[in-house]
Amino acid sequence: MSTLVLCVDRSGGPTGDPIVGRDAIEALVMEVGVADPEDSRVNCLLESLRVADDVAAEGGDPVVAVVSGGGDGVDADRAVARQADRLVEEYAPESAVVVTDSAEDERLVPIVESRIRVDAVDRVVVRQSHDIESTYYVLKQFLADEELRATVLVPIGAALLAFPVLLLLANSLTVAVSAIAAVIGVFLLYKGLGIDDWLAGLPGAVRDAFYSGQVSLVTYVVGAGLALVGLFAGAIAVSGSGGSGRSVIRVMRFVFVAVPWLALAALTASTGRLLDEFLSDERVRNAFLNLPFGVLAVGLVVRGFSAYFLERAGEIPPLSAPATAFGPVSVEGFVVSVWTRLAVYVLLGITVSLGGVRFAAYVAGGEEVEEVPES
Repeated sequence: MSTLVLCVDRSGGPTGDPIVGRDAIEALVMEVGVADPEDSRVNCLLESLRVADDVAAEGGDPVVAVVSGGGDGVDADRAVARQADRLVEEYAPESAVVVTDSAEDERLVPIVESRIRVDAVDRVVVRQSHDIESTYYVLKQFLADEELRATVLVPIGAALLAFPVLLLLANSLTVAVSAIAAVIGVFLLYKGLGIDDWLAGLPGAVRDAFYSGQVSLVTYVVGAGLALVGLFAGAIAVSGSGGSGRSVIRVMRFVFVAVPWLALAALTASTGRLLDEFLSDERVRNAFLNLPFGVLAVGLVVRGFSAYFLERAGEIPPLSAPATAFGPVSVEGFVVSVWTRLAVYVLLGITVSLGGVRFAAYVAGGEEVEEVPES
């Protein structure tokens, strides 16, 4: 079986006829080695001779040859293609083994594969420079990727430019480093959480919602407004509190005031999404059926725990019921303990959550198609 052992050299050597035969290649090794002993082509040519000897030892009929491009670019690739065509036409080998000495030469392997079946690719790298060359080509490939450059090099360059400016303005190394670290952290979260992809698709989603008349578009806007109201109300509630030792209490007060509004915002948005599912022809998924109940249940539980902490700290009064009279029937006023108040909120949250599960099961069961009895 005839096997072509092909040494591919894209950037060096003549671009005319391919060099074929052991004697011709040995002469080329001496010529290249004497001219430049550090040239990696010497190792590539010697490896071609070794591979040819291995093929011959296995009972094959090797044809060892060298093709060169004489430079870079399209002309070099076409020169290698012409020489490969000539070898295939003249010797008609059944398969080929390609020997290269760099990742750049390996780019020509598809050209050879389009002419003849390639059984193996042997890349020769000098042992002393293996790590250096591998690192070089990894960096070269990295710099050639436009998306990686924009994702990694641009933030690093911006940070290096911003650091001396912040250092001069703030006159503090700590402030400059903290600001740059915060910006880099926000950027990493922005890319890691896929916010950029979400923002890229947001205009199209809004446009489709307008054209399709989805109810959720209005409820999302209302929910965003309610969420802003909740955040503003929570900020007002804690704006008058002072003292660094009361930070936990301030957080609990913010949660206590803002959570009802935030839960109402989430409930409004999820209800609109649920209405869209009901109005569509597709079957409503259980996740959308459970979502409004889950939001309300979480809001009740969080409100209960924040009220517990604030009441224990003396920030809000205990929950009390005034005395009430209904004709001859009168009810004395009473005060609900802090534990009872927490238990009521938690039980209400659990009840609402179970109600959501029951509602989802009821709707899903009502949409099932009755089975046709077998005849």
